[in-house]
Amino acid sequence: MAWKQWAASKRLKPGDGREMQPFRWWQLPLRSLFWLRLPGDGEQARLHAVDVRHWARLDNSRIRAHLFLDGRHVAESRLPAVFPVDGGVIEVAMSNFGIKRCHYRPLDGRPRQLTPEPASAEGRRARFGARHPGLSRAIGVGSVLLLVVGVGLNLLQLADPLSHIPPVMERVGTFESPIHLPIWLNLALGGGAVLASMERALRLRYSSLLDMAGH
Repeated sequence: MAWKQWAASKRLKPGDGREMQPFRWWQLPLRSLFWLRLPGDGEQARLHAVDVRHWARLDNSRIRAHLFLDGRHVAESRLPAVFPVDGGVIEVAMSNFGIKRCHYRPLDGRPRQLTPEPASAEGRRARFGARHPGLSRAIGVGSVLLLVVGVGLNLLQLADPLSHIPPVMERVGTFESPIHLPIWLNLALGGGAVLASMERALRLRYSSLLDMAGH
């Protein structure tokens, strides 16, 4: 953990004080924005915002997270990012499909996710979940099932040709996959896995095993 914090500090750069731009509807596929309100000096609360431009702000092919305090740019970092704030840190990480972590980790206590901007894709998904909890859970379960099926079928079909490699065949023998799917179905399952990983990213759900299947 200490090494990770040291590496994150090397990625951190001071902000330039510019004013944060409001979220626009056409930025839905390009931008994620999260909010966190923390107590400041006295009783004055300070409003933090984490702004990530998925593809629009690339620096040497590295996506950056930007931290704003009360509407002003105070820091930026390549991902994964760790921003020191009052009472703890804000951790930001991203997968190939979206934000996988944007949490406030206090010095004492449990981490909690920042609140997504209502107009963002993550905010719209959160609002849908609040309005339609049953349907939202069903979609979430469906996403997991798509990924589990995709992982299982890929492993089965991959094990067949691998088992015929001479060194592998000598050690473990050969394996004949009981499932041989047509190309169109493999492509459909791959597309479904990508959509499932994108849906999970909107809820900041990530599993290194499951969501890697959509890559």
